[in-house]
Amino acid sequence: MNDSATPTMPRPSSPPTPERLVQSVKARLGRIDPEVEAALLSVPRAHFLPDLSPEMVYSDSAFPLKRAMDGTVTSSASQPTCVAMMLQQLQLRSGDNVLEIGAGSGYSAAIIQHIVGDQGHVTSVEVDPEVAEIAQANLQRAAMTSVNIVQGDGLQGYAPRAAYDRILATAAVWDIPRTWLRQLRPGGRLVAPVFVEGFQLSGAFVAQRDGTLLSDENRVCLFVWMQRQRVPHQSSAGLAQALSLPVPGGLFLETDAAMDSAAAAHLLSHDAEEGYIDTPPQWTELWRNFLPWLALHRPMDIHLTGYRSEGSAYGLEGSGFALLAPGSACFVQLSDPPRVRYFGAADTYLTLHDMLDAWRTAGRPGQDSIRLRLIPIDAQPAGTGDLGGRTLRRTDHLLHIWMEV
Repeated sequence: MNDSATPTMPRPSSPPTPERLVQSVKARLGRIDPEVEAALLSVPRAHFLPDLSPEMVYSDSAFPLKRAMDGTVTSSASQPTCVAMMLQQLQLRSGDNVLEIGAGSGYSAAIIQHIVGDQGHVTSVEVDPEVAEIAQANLQRAAMTSVNIVQGDGLQGYAPRAAYDRILATAAVWDIPRTWLRQLRPGGRLVAPVFVEGFQLSGAFVAQRDGTLLSDENRVCLFVWMQRQRVPHQSSAGLAQALSLPVPGGLFLETDAAMDSAAAAHLLSHDAEEGYIDTPPQWTELWRNFLPWLALHRPMDIHLTGYRSEGSAYGLEGSGFALLAPGSACFVQLSDPPRVRYFGAADTYLTLHDMLDAWRTAGRPGQDSIRLRLIPIDAQPAGTGDLGGRTLRRTDHLLHIWMEV
């Protein structure tokens, strides 16, 4: 399941009630569909987090369920804001047949079952046997026994109950597997977090007549990676099998670019300079709006990556994004105010300011303007030679990302 819709930030204390939680979700999203709001109020989250206090259960937070040996979160209980966001993208209807990839605590599946009703069907596939057992036990505790938990590889979907009206992935992917598309009913919707050059976008994809998949409603998000989907990229040690590139010292870069972790560590071993952002936007606007703009408009010779720091590696804390170039690196921590630090030459720091100026001049567009299209590599339709925006090669698709402003 996901880490959170946005990086975790301090939240003011509030009474631990479902109603207060829904108000918090509304404040973050701006609105909640009535069906989603009713489900959030009706399905007690406490059944899915039985070992946590009411203050934690009814906070708008995600909680780790399981970690790998290196401490990386491999499954978590969803942040309610993220549950609501993705279910609104999914546009559930009464009676829908729904496939969820990644069961986690079982909370999302329970919310989905409440919305689709007695005539609907929910199947949730979980790769980790221990997590699948947790989800099953939680659903039984909540008396939501009609949800079908399947232990298996979510990348293969679940053919026995196909075709599905809706498919929801609650872990980040580099590409949409063809198996999911084969199991999606014509006219159905598929919602999944897709990795795009240093960050993730939750896209709501609908198949088009030309064989492509289009998403015109996309939200910046942050999810744990789907297990067993590993994307090769070149590092100093050869072919690495992960998108989270560890830099010695406790720093992780989220990238699919060819990067040398030893060279990055050498650059970051130099003294950092403190930078600034003039009249800085709130971190949420940097996250949701500036980051997509930066991905599309930065110079091609500068890499954009996400980062997270364990402790204070290289003087960096928390999480955010970074611009990297030979001999230059600029890190922006998503905090209020945002903290900026750059290493080596000032090239990337100056690029950050150039991009901020251009973004402001353009009217500060962001995630509402983003469009995604997945184009099958082996059946590229006519008229895609000059797509505009940026086109990224994936395993089975070309991922086309652009802004309509």
